[in-house]
Amino acid sequence: MADVCVIVPTIREYECVEAYVANAREHGFDTDRLEFVLVTEEFCDTVAMEEMLADLGVDGEVFDGARRTEWFESAGVGEYDHLIPAASHAQTSFGLLYMWANDFEYGVFIDDDTLPHDDVDFFGTHMANLQFEGEIEQVSSDERWVNVLYQSDHDLYPRGYPYAAMDENVETERAHVDDVVASQGLWTNVPDLDAVRILMDGDLRGQAQTRTTTDDYGTDFVAGPGQYLTVCSMDLAFRREVIPAFYQLPMDDNRWDVGRFDDIWSGLFLKRAADVLGKRIYNGDPLCEHNKAPRSTFSDLTNEVHGLELNEHVWEIIDAVGGDADSYAGVFRAMAEALADGDFEDWENGAFLNHCGEYMLDWLACLDAIEPGSIDSKPVAVPADD
Repeated sequence: MADVCVIVPTIREYECVEAYVANAREHGFDTDRLEFVLVTEEFCDTVAMEEMLADLGVDGEVFDGARRTEWFESAGVGEYDHLIPAASHAQTSFGLLYMWANDFEYGVFIDDDTLPHDDVDFFGTHMANLQFEGEIEQVSSDERWVNVLYQSDHDLYPRGYPYAAMDENVETERAHVDDVVASQGLWTNVPDLDAVRILMDGDLRGQAQTRTTTDDYGTDFVAGPGQYLTVCSMDLAFRREVIPAFYQLPMDDNRWDVGRFDDIWSGLFLKRAADVLGKRIYNGDPLCEHNKAPRSTFSDLTNEVHGLELNEHVWEIIDAVGGDADSYAGVFRAMAEALADGDFEDWENGAFLNHCGEYMLDWLACLDAIEPGSIDSKPVAVPADD
């Protein structure tokens, strides 16, 4: 029976699933443990996606907008379908709801512009990371931010890393780690940079002139307690228990036009909850090959600029609350209330944070309304009209 839900937001290269299934079989990972959830749109070829999963011989579902709406109604939580933004990478949150309803033990996020490295057991390595207990490198800085590219000689900072936290002094030590709840795989080829940093790297095609290789990564590591880091969802595994604190925020489909911070801010929430509860986020292997398609860097900048100032401050807001909570939902509720009720009018688009806080509270209410294991993953067929 499948215990790993693989969530793939896709409108383009859904065939990447073939490479991940082939990698699992090449390395002896039992594909019966995997169920793929492709989150897509009506303008995509959902039939071809379903046929691909069938041809691969793996369990899976394909959810475009109409099927997501149908799923919410069948689950009795139709009032919460606004939680999933239209045409946004943040639709990965639907995969989290699917996981919650169907009682998977683990989740994996994969972006459709990535591929696994042939010589590494992608799923097996993620699962081993989630079971890790032992000594590992622990990283911290005087800015309370860890650059996940700190080992590289390229002096790169990833998408979502605050500009005010740059030029940090890095410290490393060996630490004993157990209770790992998330495994972040990093990336070769196109680094995950924001548009401003891509422009500074001299690239107008949305990628970056600088490319990363396996040589840019050394030992695996964790960020120290009280330290924040960017969490990118293109290559990420996690335990089911984190879902209440891991909502991917309503990006793109909002009146402030804020986008591109869904996984970044959800990663902040996860790190804060993990710190409060004594849990850890593992970083490093398995690397993936990131093959970001060329596009206008200025288009990405348009999507990001509305949230850049907010990104400098979100971590400070959540860092001040939830310290006495004893559950992921408890920490998340404290963060949600701080955002929903806060006064952020001095920052550009500050009201968007209030909007996010309200959606975060709805996320918890939606999870409360879903009884795990009670929803059939297959929708009931509706007879055609004669």
